[in-house]
Order: sequence, then structure tokens, then C-alpha cells
Amino acid sequence: MSFPQDFWWGVATSSYQIEGAVREDGRGESIWDRFSHTHGKVWNGDNGDIACDHYHRYPEDIRLMQFLGINAYRFSVAWPRILPYGKGQINSKGLDFYDRLVDCLLEADIRPCLTLYHWDLPQALQDLGGWANRDIIGWFCDYADIVSRRLGDRVGWYATFNELEVIAYRGHLQGLHAPGIQDAKIAYQVAHHLLLSHSQAVPILRENAPHASIGIVLNQNYVEAADESHEEEAILEDAIKNRWFMDPILKGEYPSEAVEHLGTILSGIDLTEAKQVAVPLDFFGLNYYMRTVMGQHPSQKLPMTQMEWEVYPDGLYYLLLRLKDYQAPPIIITENGAAYPDPPPIDGVVEDPQRVAYLEKHLDALHRAIEAGVDVRGYFVWSLLDNFEWRFGYSRRFGIFYVDFQTLQRIPKRSAYFYRDFIEKNA
Repeated sequence: MSFPQDFWWGVATSSYQIEGAVREDGRGESIWDRFSHTHGKVWNGDNGDIACDHYHRYPEDIRLMQFLGINAYRFSVAWPRILPYGKGQINSKGLDFYDRLVDCLLEADIRPCLTLYHWDLPQALQDLGGWANRDIIGWFCDYADIVSRRLGDRVGWYATFNELEVIAYRGHLQGLHAPGIQDAKIAYQVAHHLLLSHSQAVPILRENAPHASIGIVLNQNYVEAADESHEEEAILEDAIKNRWFMDPILKGEYPSEAVEHLGTILSGIDLTEAKQVAVPLDFFGLNYYMRTVMGQHPSQKLPMTQMEWEVYPDGLYYLLLRLKDYQAPPIIITENGAAYPDPPPIDGVVEDPQRVAYLEKHLDALHRAIEAGVDVRGYFVWSLLDNFEWRFGYSRRFGIFYVDFQTLQRIPKRSAYFYRDFIEKNA
């Protein structure tokens, strides 16, 4: 396959899922520290206290990246490591860690790609209402300013947020993620404040890192109807799941189908503020994992991952074509990967043929979209390492490197060799 000459090949992680060291060097408590230590919230009582111990082992993990031959690494910064109470006093030791990480990446000729927020809000801000409190727009902008002032001379890629839909719906509507709230009105207030926080942080990032690419990362499911009788249902699902966040960012408006359906749930939200959200971006980050079929009979389903997510590579192709129709900025696939029940390693490698097939088919779909004229600039596998998989704890493995959570040893999976060879052949 022929990919653009300057294509970004990478892997992605997030701070709470891999760093550990939650009580070291002045880091404050996050909502995921509190949530994971609350009985019954996470499988097996797991938590991210140690995770993959990336905080201490990052040089080893960067050597794994060099083995793969990637040229970009997407990571997130832990807000409570920088501002233990979410605002006010800055923790210099937290900034020092990301200084070391960035410098080590650059020495390895790997581009540092920084996501400001991947779900680990300081608990002190949650105690003040969290994302439901409109004041958080200013708190987030202050945090973005501090990080980009310190790293702006070396980091050339910033995403404001990862997966707004998960933050709003999983954390505040379904209560399955931290902070564990189940309230529809709060969920949509949170979504609105996230979008406004994004738009107001972008100019700060541009000022502090004038040569950097600035964007945002959204997760999208490809939504379709099983038959004509479910078409309206599919349109509404797409409007709430995907377009509630994509349309303000790319068009400056909320989707009318969802506004009409949600009705009084949106009372108190000034929907006209969506116009402010559509600030110019340098890239649009797309996380893709699965398709949603409205009205689908269980016997119609395709193969599933261990997360019970349907494997449907063509969904990536169709979503990319739609983003082209939206006249989106250049697109980066910021996450794509799968969890499977990996066997123990044998002779220093873990055989994971299902994951290899998953990656191969999705890379093919990506290539077809590029050939169809979609401007895609990069692809990041989720994830470099097996890690703390939120409410599933350590029971779901997404990594292309196996982590023995007793010894923290990293062991390559066959998918790591596949990705290395794919990059070598196609870069």
C-alpha cells in the first residue's frame, strides 16, 4: 500500500491507564483514583495506583516504540500531576516528568503528540461541581496555558480533549465512568462546557506553541439501520452519539434532530453558543472501534472483540468519507485497536492472530479512504501496552505489548511484529 510520504505512524496511551505513581512527587487525587477505590465500580477492585509504572519505566517504553519504528507517540498529561488541586499552585515536579518524557521522545526521533485531557480530572475540581460547573472553562484554559508554556517549544501537536462523548455520557449519564453521575441534564451541561472549554483553549495553545498543530479527538461509531423501519432511529442515534460533538466543532451548531428529541433536558443551556465552538483547527482526531446497527438481530452480528464490540472495518472507511463531506481539517486516526483474551507468552512472544487480523483489515480500510481522496495524515494504534482499562480494570488487554501485571515485564505480541513490518513496508 502507498501512504503519504510524511504519514505519521504511532501508538497511543493515556496517563491514568499507564503511569501509576499516583501519590508520588506531589500529584493530587483524580476522579479516577476516587472512583476506582470505590467498592463495586471497577472489575476485581482494580485501580491505577501502579498500572504499567510508566512514570518510572518510560525510557524502556520508548525503546519499545523504537523497536516498532514509529515516528509519533500520542500520550496525555495528568492534570492532577500538574495542578494537584486543579487550579492554583503548580507542581513543578509534575511538569518535570513531562519535560523528561518529551526530551526522551525527541532524542529517539519520535514526535510527542500531547492530549491535554483524557478523563483524569482533579478530584478537588469535581468537589466544586466538575465539568457541570461553568467555571471549569477558565480552570481548563489555565491548565492548558501552564502545560503549553512549559512544553510549547518542543511539542508540535496538541489535542484539547479525548472523546467528549465518553466524558459526558459514560461519566455523567450512565455513571459507568468517573465521577459516576447518572443525570441527563448534568450530562448535557457537561457536554456543552467541554465544547466551550475546547474552543477557548485553542487560541491559548496557538499563542504558546505558534508552530504546533492544534485539534481535538472524538470517538465515533458508524451507525446504520438494519432495515428501513429503523432508519429514523439510526439517524437519531448518530445525532446524539456522534454529531452532538462533531457538528458544533465543524459547523458551529447542534444537530436539530437531537435538539428536538432531547427537549427540556437541554433547558438552561444556551444552544446558540455552539457558534463559538467552531474555531479553526489543524487536524481532526478520529477514534474508531466499531459499528452500531439499530434494529439488528443478534444472529446478524459480525465477529466481536472481547469488549463485545462488532468488528466492522468498513465503518472506518464510511466515517472518513463523511468527514470529507463535512470539509473537516486533515484527519488523524488517533485510536484504533481491539481487546482479545490473549494467551500467556511462549518463547518470548504472545500469539494474537485476531488482533493482527483486526489491524490489517482496518489499515486496508484506511488506505481505501486515502485512495478515495480523504486527507488522512496519521494512524495511531490503541494501545502500546496492556493497561488499566477503566471499569474493566486489567481484564481487557488492548496492547500490542503484553504486560505481566505482577512483574510489569513488557513482552511483544505478534501484532507488534506485524505493525513494525507494516510500517517498514509502507512508510
